[in-house]
Amino acid sequence: MATTTPSRGRRRAPSRMTRAAGKAAALQKPRVILALLLLLALTSVMLLDGYLRAEVGGDERVRSNASSSKVPDKVLDGGPILSFRGGEAQSQSVPEKTIALTFDDGPNPTWTPQILKILEENDVPGTFFVVGSMVSRYPSIVKDLVNQGNEIGIHTFTHVDLSYQSDDRIAREMDQTQLALAGAAGITTTLFRAPYSSEADAIDNYSWPVYKKLGEEGYTSVFVDTDSDDWKRPGVSKIIKWATPSKNKGASVLFHDAGGERSQTVKALGTYIKKMKAKGYTFTTISGAIRQTESANQQANGQTGQTGQNGQQPGSEQGEQSEQAGGQAPGGQQGQQGQQPGQDGQLGQSGQAGGVNSLQAAHRTATGTTLYEGKALVAAVAVAEWTVPGLATGLAVVGVAVMGRFGMMLILARRHYWQRNKRRFSWGPTVTQPVSVIVPAYNEKECIANTLESLAKSTHPIEIIVVDDGSTDDTSQIARDAARSFGMTNVRVIRQENAGKPAALNNGVRSASYDIVVMMDGDTVFEPDAVHQLVQPFADPEVGAVAGNAKVGNRNTIIGAWQHIEYVMGFNLDRRMYDLLRCMPTIPGAIGAFRRDAVLEVGGMSEDTLAEDTDITIAMHRGGWRVVYQEHARAWTEAPASLKQLWSQRYRWSYGTMQALWKHRKSLTDKGPSGRFGRVGMPLVVIFQIITPVFAPLIDVFTAYSMIFIDFKAALLAWLAVLGIQLVCAAYAFRLDREKYRYLLMMPLQQLAYRQMMYLVLIHSCITALTGGRLRWQKLKRTGEVGTPAGVS
Repeated sequence: MATTTPSRGRRRAPSRMTRAAGKAAALQKPRVILALLLLLALTSVMLLDGYLRAEVGGDERVRSNASSSKVPDKVLDGGPILSFRGGEAQSQSVPEKTIALTFDDGPNPTWTPQILKILEENDVPGTFFVVGSMVSRYPSIVKDLVNQGNEIGIHTFTHVDLSYQSDDRIAREMDQTQLALAGAAGITTTLFRAPYSSEADAIDNYSWPVYKKLGEEGYTSVFVDTDSDDWKRPGVSKIIKWATPSKNKGASVLFHDAGGERSQTVKALGTYIKKMKAKGYTFTTISGAIRQTESANQQANGQTGQTGQNGQQPGSEQGEQSEQAGGQAPGGQQGQQGQQPGQDGQLGQSGQAGGVNSLQAAHRTATGTTLYEGKALVAAVAVAEWTVPGLATGLAVVGVAVMGRFGMMLILARRHYWQRNKRRFSWGPTVTQPVSVIVPAYNEKECIANTLESLAKSTHPIEIIVVDDGSTDDTSQIARDAARSFGMTNVRVIRQENAGKPAALNNGVRSASYDIVVMMDGDTVFEPDAVHQLVQPFADPEVGAVAGNAKVGNRNTIIGAWQHIEYVMGFNLDRRMYDLLRCMPTIPGAIGAFRRDAVLEVGGMSEDTLAEDTDITIAMHRGGWRVVYQEHARAWTEAPASLKQLWSQRYRWSYGTMQALWKHRKSLTDKGPSGRFGRVGMPLVVIFQIITPVFAPLIDVFTAYSMIFIDFKAALLAWLAVLGIQLVCAAYAFRLDREKYRYLLMMPLQQLAYRQMMYLVLIHSCITALTGGRLRWQKLKRTGEVGTPAGVS
């Protein structure tokens, strides 16, 4: 999990800009919608890719040993070609000494082109029963297949046993495959072979209704006479032997051009064709076999079986036309009488550009909506084929980087803890001189008294400067009354026109009496020794700023507990790591200390970004100052209590961080110690607080997708492993900060809900930045429920 730097200072929208702020807020809604649509689009691409690979909606059930009592005997004992002309089942066989080569499960980018080459070299056509998902993934192969004069049939879209499926699922399997064929080759087909089918006598009571339904819709179902069993990879000689019909019979012979390693099929096919031709066999397609059989039947009945116009045989089962203009043979003539279907596996081919072989009587030219929907499907699949593998590779890199970061955080956090907590460690002489505490406040009537009460208990000498930034409530008066009631004579209340938090802080810095200034929020309470602990690093003259340890005070709600986990991990691991690397990106607005001269030297608190705390911290680095983390300086702050407020706060933080990084982009070329942030800190922040979190939602989507559609157990174990690593990191952070472990029970739920929200916030911020959006500060609603530190458990 890429942690978000917590406890930034709150901002106030200037009242004179209320109308502009409202306009800016209205502009954020389209960006939120755009962010959600982007995530939805990527999720849809993944689902489409999974569906193409039969991972979504896949069904591996295959029925066997079912009764066939309801199937007519003439079908069970009939040939391999089954049609339902006039609603009545009719079976046909392949004529003697004729072979219809059929191939199942393709197209495949490795094996199908090799098989097509063999068929072309031997001047033999084939009938390919294709899987729609494969057609949509490899449309160019299908187009080559058709242009070469081969025939295509449907083998469903996802290769499921249709006897288990509903009517709607069956319709989808067929229609989607037709669309894929339309998009790939501009055709549709009337041929069908069911997955896992074999000979006609294997039809059972469950599959029979499927064949009848499809037959009534105009489909011709094709079975097998002779099975090469090439999928078993028994060796080339056995494949040839098993594919050879007995006693000069005709046969519908089954091979496979996909579904596994098919090198034996490729080696056997050429030898097999030559062997069968030597025996006097001819080769044709399924449609060619149908026409040849019907022509023979017509001749036997005394009818003339001549080739009709457009290459269509009179009496053809489907009564189909090749639907090409002219249907002309290569010589420009129509199919001639003397040329019989099946002769050397050829029939007059269309001379038209992009025409369809007249043997392909099962083909229809796709037009209208079918054609355009098919092209859209193929285009969408092309996007998925490029996007998903790229995302998978990117996410693998992100995953490795995030895991590496976790490991680095644990190692450096442990080293930091031992360095800073060993007895002999010292920043230098104890810092005892008074410091100035600046409290910017805007409408803090609920919290300001608690803040001052906590400062009244400070063990370090301080002056307190409350800068009222044009509050419209009684903040100033409450601050004065609280100072009197607590007997505090070291409190000054300064009022200014509403100008925003940076202006309030700059006013406080200018008004400060001492060389060290502590900055805090008006809703934050300090522990009694917080200021003393916070200023001790200034004994080292190289230190220009110190980050304190901000904690969530209202942690007894689900949202509060989630933020508590994030704060503890963010400070005790991230900040320790950045401290040792000397590239701390942010001094939290809730508790931080600066050398007054250093702040003035870098230009004070800037209004250029929404994250003035990050801006000033980077500026301190670039000014050559060292920025460190002081874990023992603790403050308690009120975290947002609703998801809406949380979104608003984190959105500002994320966008402000991007602004600050862009503002200081030239730090990448800074030299010497002042360039350390650009060399180390800037890349770390960009990679782990912007880039990897942007991709993180997709990791979760992939995980959920895998659990539902691929391998639930493996995906769950992977998710639990990552959660376990995060729990180890969080537990170690809790140990370092001496926090109660019971809050870690909320961490699994945090991963499922809270983290997703933080990712969407970041995506929203990125889109705002990319579209040039502007964002202003808004005041978060406070309740004042965080009291003195002693009351926090």
